[in-house]
Amino acid sequence: MTMLEKLLTEIRQGGTLDTRKLAVQLNTSPQMVEAMLEHLRQSGILRTYESCDDACGGCSLRQSCGSPKSGKPVQLWQYVQPH
Repeated sequence: MTMLEKLLTEIRQGGTLDTRKLAVQLNTSPQMVEAMLEHLRQSGILRTYESCDDACGGCSLRQSCGSPKSGKPVQLWQYVQPH
């Protein structure tokens, strides 16, 4: 199984994922994980949310995502199911 396949497996399992933790699990760097995520986005496998804006109030991840209100940058991704 390639590193990209392992990353997709982790993403499909759901939950909140952090690039640093994924890098440790995949035995690579956070920068490599970010590059793979971007590749998956460009391939149409992942979709990114550009901004949560004020939607955090109703979001189930608001306590753990590192929202802009907490001072930490956030990037949210959604897996796109193939048709």
